[in-house]
Amino acid sequence: MTVDDLDTYLFDLKGYVLKKQALSCDEVVELNTQLDTILPLEPGEWSGNVHAHSYGTNDGLNLQQIYEAGIPFERLIDHPSWIDHIKLFVGGEGTFDYHHGPLFIDECFAHIRQAGEAIGLHSGGYPPIHRNQFRYHGGRFMCGQVNVLMALTDIGPGDGGTMVIPGSHKSNFSHPHFEHFKMKSEGSSVDGVDGAEVVNMSAGDVLIFVDGISHGSAKRINPGERRVIIFRYGPSWGNFRHGYQPSNELLDRLTSERRSIVQPQHSLLRPPRG
Repeated sequence: MTVDDLDTYLFDLKGYVLKKQALSCDEVVELNTQLDTILPLEPGEWSGNVHAHSYGTNDGLNLQQIYEAGIPFERLIDHPSWIDHIKLFVGGEGTFDYHHGPLFIDECFAHIRQAGEAIGLHSGGYPPIHRNQFRYHGGRFMCGQVNVLMALTDIGPGDGGTMVIPGSHKSNFSHPHFEHFKMKSEGSSVDGVDGAEVVNMSAGDVLIFVDGISHGSAKRINPGERRVIIFRYGPSWGNFRHGYQPSNELLDRLTSERRSIVQPQHSLLRPPRG
């Protein structure tokens, strides 16, 4: 699939692209049904090889290593609706960045947000960070991390949607109110931040954004829950963000293309000493 010129322009200009109905209705139903078999979980608990995790006390629940939860989640690794976008925006084809493979997923999780929960402002062009940098150099993108956020529920006003500051991935300054609205263990949100916009989504929509854009969320005030899945892609030489490792069971059943993204590098073991 060729990446549309408008998508390339908007990603460069704003730091994100919204793809409508990138997941089919059947895919959304299948993913939600599979999540229902995992929940409920509390932070620190495991369901098979999926680990429940939280950044703080009021930001919602993360189900880490969600590609371990079955075939519907494995298909997301190289989903045709976005994989060519990710390869283009991370960059590296024909260079050492492709030495081990085209990409690497350093974190993948489902996120469940209930009423009263949110996540504060984080990232941005300043201060510069290698891991989530945005760069266009030598005629190609060189982004350290590009995220794919998939909506499994409708996310409208009051639903705790993702908020971004368009263009902030190129900023040379920190937002003047960053300290007040930044992520905190006791909870915070991006509500009221000058320049921030909420991204409303329908179930099946996908938000592709460079991690270097300043982002967070609005606080969910509606009943029910917001469900999304997030895959974070980067160059093949990356490493796992939280120390998780894919299970042998997962690696054995993946296609060669998916395995090259999940585990692009292989351990070099010393032979036994004689």
